[in-house]
Amino acid sequence: MAAEAALLEKAEDTTGRTRPVLVLLDSRGRQFTSEEFADLLRDQQDRGTQNLFFAVGPADGFSDRARGSADLVLSFGKMTLAHELARIVLLEQIYRAFTIMKGHPYHTGH
Repeated sequence: MAAEAALLEKAEDTTGRTRPVLVLLDSRGRQFTSEEFADLLRDQQDRGTQNLFFAVGPADGFSDRARGSADLVLSFGKMTLAHELARIVLLEQIYRAFTIMKGHPYHTGH
């Protein structure tokens, strides 16, 4: 989305069966292991979450308002990543999380 306000508006949409869950990627967020991230996705799946939004923040991070509105602020570390690279890392971690949940050998634990 082009603007933070549009993202927050989309995340506040309550027309679905469940409330959307907003996860912001920001260097000031919480760091997870791949197993912990898999647990997060499993928990959302078990809750029947329909919309789980992941948003990559701008270089200077999200505003205080956005971080306060988020269900989770997630960090891949303190280093700044290009948006395109952050998206690829996110996609790989989502894939890895699902392989962990399915017991697939893709993830070896280290």
